[in-house]
Amino acid sequence: MGAFAEFERSLIRERQREGIALAKTRGVYCGRTPSLDKARAAELREKAAAGVPKAALARDFGISRETVYAYLRAEA
Repeated sequence: MGAFAEFERSLIRERQREGIALAKTRGVYCGRTPSLDKARAAELREKAAAGVPKAALARDFGISRETVYAYLRAEA
């Protein structure tokens, strides 16, 4: 019974991958929109380089600390 369930899950994953690929070609599967536009992201990086604490940046920009770190990682 377990082998059948595993086989069925692999079929579901395969169909899902195919559906996502088709949606990407149609342009409807784009992912999440960024929290900050390019200008605000640049401002965030400037303030972080100036030494403003990450928690304060997160509060000021209305995003989580992890998102702040993600924007700083994307810079490099």
